[in-house]
Amino acid sequence: MRRMVERRLHRYVLWLLLLLSILFIFSGCSSRLSRQSREASRQRVLLISLDGFRWDYLDRIDTPNFDRFLQHGIRAEAFIPSFPSKTFPNHFTEVTGLYPGHHGVVANNMYDPVFKARFSLRNRAEVTNGRWYDGVPIWITLEKRGLISAPFFWPGSEAEIQGTRPTYYVQFQHDMPHQERIARVLHWMDLPEKERPWFFTLYFSDVDDAGHVYGPESPQLAQAVQKIDHTLGILLDSLEVRHWQDWLNIIITSDHGMAATSKERVIILDDYINPELLNAVDYSPVLAMWPDSADLETVYRRLKGAHPHLQVYRKAEIPERFHYRKHRRVPPLIGLADEGWSIATRAYYQRNPSRFDGGDHGYDNQLRSMWGILLARGPAFRSDVHPGPVENIHLYNLLCAILRVPPEPNDGNMSLARQVLKPAFVKNLPAVE
Repeated sequence: MRRMVERRLHRYVLWLLLLLSILFIFSGCSSRLSRQSREASRQRVLLISLDGFRWDYLDRIDTPNFDRFLQHGIRAEAFIPSFPSKTFPNHFTEVTGLYPGHHGVVANNMYDPVFKARFSLRNRAEVTNGRWYDGVPIWITLEKRGLISAPFFWPGSEAEIQGTRPTYYVQFQHDMPHQERIARVLHWMDLPEKERPWFFTLYFSDVDDAGHVYGPESPQLAQAVQKIDHTLGILLDSLEVRHWQDWLNIIITSDHGMAATSKERVIILDDYINPELLNAVDYSPVLAMWPDSADLETVYRRLKGAHPHLQVYRKAEIPERFHYRKHRRVPPLIGLADEGWSIATRAYYQRNPSRFDGGDHGYDNQLRSMWGILLARGPAFRSDVHPGPVENIHLYNLLCAILRVPPEPNDGNMSLARQVLKPAFVKNLPAVE
């Protein structure tokens, strides 16, 4: 009898231990899921733009701090810009998910036939005028939901868009030292919780500047890349004392790459037409022409096929893959130079021949020389994936997924987010496919 009781007691203890083990396992899983859920709901994002940083620079230039960043991060094979592969159009595409031909920033220099006004990067009154920005950038997506944003030097961030501005922004200053830029963003990160932004940006143009003046294969370009690498090291050191790995996701992008140019590869317009007939608002490598309606066909016939390295299109003939036909700011005629070629009037060329020995961008966005970089690291990201070339229209949806806000209508989808984010961050993603 005693032995039977002992056996029953032994079985009871075993069942009790098994039950406790199961409860412990489920409790642990629940705890982990709960923790992951909490982490997914409180993530912040720092988006860094390195203007003109071509996809292959990291492979041929010594960059120890980029290597350090990528030890636990991801690197896409390339980041493909939208057409035209210019600075303002692609920065605004990255934060709206819209092609330039849809968000209205169709070039760095453009004309609006309704406003009867020109936009250029040097015209501060227009750069800061929200009427030029038709898309909804991520900082407006956040602000409309009561979430604080702090885009620093990002194209469009100085304008009031749809009646809203970011909580924090800074007027662009090209010569502001790198450390001052970092210090400003760190100050925002150190604000009390209720005042701290969810979204930050940083912008550096050194690589683009060197690429234009000296070319993408020059030693000066390599020096500019190494300067940016040093800056990244300063930023990472500053963030490590703040334990950024627990709450901040860093995404590093570039808006386009760079192709080598030469004063021996210049299309002189005067050889084929009187440049005054063109009424050009931009020249190279995309010639944006607004001729009088009476002159349009004459201009088209004289330039079409005139030079073997110049493609000329009526607006309706622009290749569909450029997504560049619909917006009213797309000119009625464009000329597109082949890779490495430039377009100029004879007078401009004679005044500035050295300007054509260096580098340029804006060419066909499918050219590898136009491709940029996409790197990422943080608690939302996996580190075991190696994305192929990524179109920049998908970045906006990735930002929305991390920040847990529904995206505005856009041209991208959630494929990138599903590929690179951890499971907790792709669960119940907004349906943008």
